Amino acid sequence: MAYDYDVVVLGSGPAGESAALNASKHGRTVAVVEAQSLVGGACSHQGTIPSKALRHMVRQAIRFNQTQIFRDLGDPRTLTYPKLLSHAEDVISQQVAMRSRFYYRNNITLIHGQAEFVDAHSIAVLREDGKQSKLTAKQIVIATGSRPYRPADIDFNHPRVYDSDSILKMTNTPRKIIVYGAGVIGCEYASIFSGIGMKVELVNTRDRLLEFLDDEISDALSYHLRYTGVMMRHREEYEKVEADDNGVTLYLKSGKRLHCDALLWCNGRSGNTDNLKLSTIGLEADHRGQLSVNEHYQTAVQDIYAAGDVIGWPSLASAAYDQGRAAAATARGKEHCRFVDDVPTGIYTLPEISSFGLSERELTEEKIPYEVGRAFFKDTARGQISGETVGMLKLLFHVDTLEILGIHCFGAEAAEIIHIGQAIMKQPGDGNTLRYFVNTTFNYPTMAEAYRTAALNGLNRL
Repeated sequence: MAYDYDVVVLGSGPAGESAALNASKHGRTVAVVEAQSLVGGACSHQGTIPSKALRHMVRQAIRFNQTQIFRDLGDPRTLTYPKLLSHAEDVISQQVAMRSRFYYRNNITLIHGQAEFVDAHSIAVLREDGKQSKLTAKQIVIATGSRPYRPADIDFNHPRVYDSDSILKMTNTPRKIIVYGAGVIGCEYASIFSGIGMKVELVNTRDRLLEFLDDEISDALSYHLRYTGVMMRHREEYEKVEADDNGVTLYLKSGKRLHCDALLWCNGRSGNTDNLKLSTIGLEADHRGQLSVNEHYQTAVQDIYAAGDVIGWPSLASAAYDQGRAAAATARGKEHCRFVDDVPTGIYTLPEISSFGLSERELTEEKIPYEVGRAFFKDTARGQISGETVGMLKLLFHVDTLEILGIHCFGAEAAEIIHIGQAIMKQPGDGNTLRYFVNTTFNYPTMAEAYRTAALNGLNRL
């Protein structure tokens, strides 16, 4: 049978883009179907890019307001939320332009519209102009991403009730906002809001913030959120939400009633699979709209692959890029492809957090003899020069072999700093050892030399 394309990719987020580019660069004909009017997916338009652009501007304002030399030049500056959004929109437009060029330069057909399966090799696309077209492909990659989970009993059409997508359309700066859900997205937005002077109530359904983090790092985040005025409420669940012209009231099962000007709901995400008519091809998503795949990103249906947020964990743009490439590689017949299961954690709170490897709790539970090396940013020359004195680098290593078992960083540029240690941990054989940092000369002054300080600190404990 002759197909229109070798590969059709559903979605142009990180997973879809990388799958399409990988297939095209290996000589395959490719089409990408994107439901939104612009490429980039939720990563570019509702998630990673806009939220990190917002955070960057808040961080700049905080540094300006806290540095005495700038105070001598003028009064502290207050940013409104709409002003922050204007910067995010500029970054988004640059991302869209760049990514659009990727498709053009690689001869990838880009079709805007809602896709649905006709059979395992055929896709119907309802275009923006109302017309429907049909595509056939030898293989199909589902990379439709995810969206915020919306409980049916909450009115998200009310102008004071938002999720992490619609918050990017908020046109005012509330005096007080409740963030329900203290996962990564909730903590990041709590940081952003408190950074521009909003009163923030962060409602956490769990015992502590971001329980997957090392306990010491989670504790540090809690301390700094409280320091900036965020009120945290742990082990709470909502009963109902009431919104009117005067504000929002969140009723908790514990009997508490919280009042605010706006509510941001950040409690879970759902895969974008409900409009794909998966039942047509005998494929079924789970209760969260996510698809199951094997180690080659193949679904239960032959020639149908999936990657990115639509398959669940780790739901990170960084992982999605690699997953998309792996799915495309498998589709063209490559026997060995990387299954993405060792990605670093990057959390863009203020200050930011990043980690790779095991935590102290995990090492203790596995009864692995380990020791800890720490370097505090306040003790580094670069931190003192830049004013970035909050945070630390923490190395966990085996007491006998000195193998690095985990790296945890809290503070400015943590998501950048982590990659130095990650590169050493990935070295084969005896290449992963704490002594690398002792025997390596680092530029001075840099934040990177915190690795040497932490390594020496750890060796001194032995």
